[in-house]
Amino acid sequence: MIAKIGRSTNLYGALAYNQLKVEEKNAKIILTHKMIETYDGHYSVSQLARSFQPYIMANRNTEKLAVHISLNPDPRNHVSEEMFKNIAEDYMEKMGYGNQPFVVFKHSDIERSHIHIVSVGVDEEGHKISDRFEKRRSMNICREIEQKYNLTTAIDKKQNLTHKVFSPVKYDMGQIKSQMAGVIRHIAKYYKFQSLGEYNALLSLFNITTERIQRETNGKLEEGLLYFALNEMGNKAGPPFKASLFGKNAGLSALEEHFLKSKDILTNHPDKKALQALIRDILKSVHTEVEFRKQLTEKGIDLMIRRNDVGRLYGITFIDHHSKTVWNGSRLGKEFSANTFNDYWNNKTLPKLNKPFVEQPKLFKLIDTDIQPEKPHQLFDFLSTHPHEESLIGSLGNLIPETHIEDYEEIDFANRMKKKKYKRRKNR
Repeated sequence: MIAKIGRSTNLYGALAYNQLKVEEKNAKIILTHKMIETYDGHYSVSQLARSFQPYIMANRNTEKLAVHISLNPDPRNHVSEEMFKNIAEDYMEKMGYGNQPFVVFKHSDIERSHIHIVSVGVDEEGHKISDRFEKRRSMNICREIEQKYNLTTAIDKKQNLTHKVFSPVKYDMGQIKSQMAGVIRHIAKYYKFQSLGEYNALLSLFNITTERIQRETNGKLEEGLLYFALNEMGNKAGPPFKASLFGKNAGLSALEEHFLKSKDILTNHPDKKALQALIRDILKSVHTEVEFRKQLTEKGIDLMIRRNDVGRLYGITFIDHHSKTVWNGSRLGKEFSANTFNDYWNNKTLPKLNKPFVEQPKLFKLIDTDIQPEKPHQLFDFLSTHPHEESLIGSLGNLIPETHIEDYEEIDFANRMKKKKYKRRKNR
């Protein structure tokens, strides 16, 4: 179980965020502790805030009064509502909030259920509830709760990752932004790519695309990115999302920095030569695009092809899941460019292989089933099925808990509140 503790000056904002989820049928209040109850069990933000008012009035010098906690069990643990109540009470008691008013919201708007707890960080006399070694105490308490309720521990999770890290966006399942965020916020930690086109080729495997936009602000031209979900036909579905909703690493400036770092690493890199050799070898034994794609897939490589309306191939990208690299065909060499493959498959012109075949390092096999044209293989099974990949997983173990605990609408809400606070200070 992962706990996140947030503190702010805006108690009303924390309550409003959770109450909005309730009104949207994506959350419910499952527990109130030392709170003023309503006759029908339904609450407004104002009614909830009233219970905290005496503590706010008694506050002596604590600036960040509001305490907003989320508790996130492993998605594989099916936690009942009653167990969530007990977990919340145990956690708050052990953290020193047993005598405080607090309200517990159960959220179910993303793939796993979790709870949010809103309280105040001062007691009835206005003294601050101690937050010394808060993170350390919270971690220890989470381990105790996991043991008490037989939950999967976060430590076990890092040591034994047997589930997929990323999943393609399924537009018909809803909660599109949360689905997209699980990919966008972390994909650059795994893969190296040198251009926006290569980045988009990788994102397309997850039914996501991004576009560069320009806008003028105060007479200055600014560039940014918009992200879109794709439907089963590969067409944009739903509204665009600003890059800022997915964190700073999803923005254009961070990605451009990633492009440069990838370029420095991949120039004359052995993985490039290995991929070139593999493609040459496959081309010697196959004669159609379907056969070529199938051979690549069996070696852990996705092939992304772009065609115009008349069927001419104008773009080709290789995504090597073994080396975690993405390559535009022309970046591998002229003989691997889109024009070369268009001539080969459309005009029956044999490609000129500039270098003799050199035996490449053995690449593991991902799947045994045939693949249909233009459909990528089931993604990222290699993350959990191959022992020699464990070092990579271990080094990136923190990715998994982040993927499960982030509520990106909450992050966006918090950022908006910070901006409002900054504007108020600026206008004083």
